[in-house]
Amino acid sequence: QVQLVESGGGLVQAGGSLRLSCVASGRTFNNYAMGWFRQAPGKNREFVASISRTGGNTYYADSVKGRFTISRDNAKNTVYLHMNSLKPEDTAVYYCAARNALYSGKYHYTNDREYAYWGQGTQVTVSS
Repeated sequence: QVQLVESGGGLVQAGGSLRLSCVASGRTFNNYAMGWFRQAPGKNREFVASISRTGGNTYYADSVKGRFTISRDNAKNTVYLHMNSLKPEDTAVYYCAARNALYSGKYHYTNDREYAYWGQGTQVTVSS
């Protein structure tokens, strides 16, 4: 069982930056591939970024590529989402997710159904 707690959301002007953090409970954090998703009002939840167990592989949605960076610190049981050049369309609740990938040959998981554990979400609002 993994519990995830996100933080770092807030209100920022367009062009600004934020860093989201997600801390996981448990002692086997490095068994888990991690992902960030977001959900804007009236829209479906969408994939943002994913990172492999060791952090060696990352994958991004086209809409955030070049602006967002996902990273992890396995010693701190934490995954980050660094968001730069924010746009009003980035406004959403951002969720961190985890899935056990110890015996998987895949590095990237972009479908929310592939993740078993979710945080409560953190609101990001970008004003124009």
